[in-house]
Amino acid sequence: MNSTLKSDSTHWDAVYQQHGNASGKPAGVSWYRPHLERSLNWISQLTAGDTAARIVDVGTGESTLADDLLARGYHALTLLDLSATALAHLRTRLEGRFGEPACVGVHWRAGDVTQLALPESGFDVWHDRAVLHFLTDPAQRAAYVAQATRCVRPGGHLIVATFAPDGPQQCSQLDVMRYSEAELAALFAPGFEAVASEREIHTTPSGAQQAFQYLIARRR
Repeated sequence: MNSTLKSDSTHWDAVYQQHGNASGKPAGVSWYRPHLERSLNWISQLTAGDTAARIVDVGTGESTLADDLLARGYHALTLLDLSATALAHLRTRLEGRFGEPACVGVHWRAGDVTQLALPESGFDVWHDRAVLHFLTDPAQRAAYVAQATRCVRPGGHLIVATFAPDGPQQCSQLDVMRYSEAELAALFAPGFEAVASEREIHTTPSGAQQAFQYLIARRR
């Protein structure tokens, strides 16, 4: 098992200092996509287009999801990442593109999602395409599930994407967990009821293909 701590912010700060920038197109990070179409479609469906929906993006990094949500009128966003460097790059980009007044409803949270004090029942949608599969310690996974269960309001939704069983075994020089559809659903039971799942083949900027597994679940 890779000895680098998954909660070590210095690792991710170094990644974004080396590869990230405020342009929205960080070079060299395998997870980059111009748009997270699948996530955007699910958020739109689950919120019924309610732009006041409270959405948290866990492990937001320098993802364009926040850009696309702001462009669609969503404004109650919590952007959370272990790397303060990534958040600084993202904030510069968003405020430069949309202006500071348009970003006034955005909450910036730097830290470990399993340990941060987040509002109870504070979110309508919990989105994560970046964090869960790095939690190789069972205690960290349990803390993550407990946090999501506490923070998503009853009737709210969870959108989580991880590497699929045939996905990569490492990412950014760290070991990862891989999940099947059934394993993801079981991880979040009984607090969440699975309502859908999808598989996605992500093409990295270098042209490699990575298999992702999505879970969409409703908070009981």
